[in-house]
Amino acid sequence: MMIELQTEHFAGIEALHAFPAGKHAQPLPCVVFYHGFTSSKLVYSYFAVALAQAGFRVVMPDAPDHGARFQGDERLRLRRFWQILQGNLEEFSALRDALAHHELIDAGRLAVGGASMGAMTALGIMARHPEVRCVASLMGSGYFTSLARTLFPPLGVTTPEQQREFDAILAPLAQWEVSSQLARLADRPLLLWHGEEDDVVPAAESFRLQQALQDAGLDGQLTWQWEAGVRHRITPQALSATTDFFRRYL
Repeated sequence: MMIELQTEHFAGIEALHAFPAGKHAQPLPCVVFYHGFTSSKLVYSYFAVALAQAGFRVVMPDAPDHGARFQGDERLRLRRFWQILQGNLEEFSALRDALAHHELIDAGRLAVGGASMGAMTALGIMARHPEVRCVASLMGSGYFTSLARTLFPPLGVTTPEQQREFDAILAPLAQWEVSSQLARLADRPLLLWHGEEDDVVPAAESFRLQQALQDAGLDGQLTWQWEAGVRHRITPQALSATTDFFRRYL
């Protein structure tokens, strides 16, 4: 299938916009897909290509301080992982509204996906946005506040004052966490994909969510795929699993 790729702004955010050729203004099933930390929409554009070839409209925004929004300070950005994730989560509503305003979504068929930090974004959105039809999480985690102790901790905590600052950075993320909102994740199709040897976001983060849903009897709409020997990277299988998932459920 012929597709078109454009750079556009939705709700003031630069995004890669992909769709089947000639269907720019036509309502289509729509996937908002989020890239990983220190990456960009362009680096992850193969998802836009694959999903547009499958007939979807794909909108891939740059996260705060990434891609076209990067402010140039690599070291500062590395210390702001959790604030950037929070920014992604908070910006989703305006992005969704912009797509709806332009009548780009076919009959409410809106899905969210992402890889790594983008997968964390997708899980957080699923927990708070019941209007999203289905979600794909690749190499992600929905357990933000516990993971923040080991993954990109915003501060080395050695004093009570630093602990207070650490807690203040993480506090807003608590409402987006999956731990207290499993039922919210269970009422729609969810894909979890993770490489078993992931050396950045441990595969145990996805296993934990799978286990929690199973233990609660809430795994009826859960699809999962673990890939042996794979570290923190997207494989061809991950890409096809994502495309197949949205074909089936969106």
